[in-house]
Amino acid sequence: MDPITKIELEAAAFRRLVQHLDENKEVQNIDLMNLAGFCRNCLSKWYRAAAEDKGIEMDYEEAREIIYGMPYKEWKTRYQTEATPEQQAAFTEKNPGH
Repeated sequence: MDPITKIELEAAAFRRLVQHLDENKEVQNIDLMNLAGFCRNCLSKWYRAAAEDKGIEMDYEEAREIIYGMPYKEWKTRYQTEATPEQQAAFTEKNPGH
């Protein structure tokens, strides 16, 4: 596979991942962290880091808006629920010092 096609496929897979997360807003970030070790905020940080690697200035909130499809504060108000004690305990166990 040539490098440009590989990048195009990776980009398409990333767009599909972001779309899938958008279509499944009931899946909370803490659930993602507990199951997969990353969440929407992690994707935002990785996106920002990739932009900076290319010399593109982007702050964290801009990256979050790209991943969440809206300002983070709005997404949080609309879709984020309070973590249960069980979710918090699993998070603490799996992500010490986070």
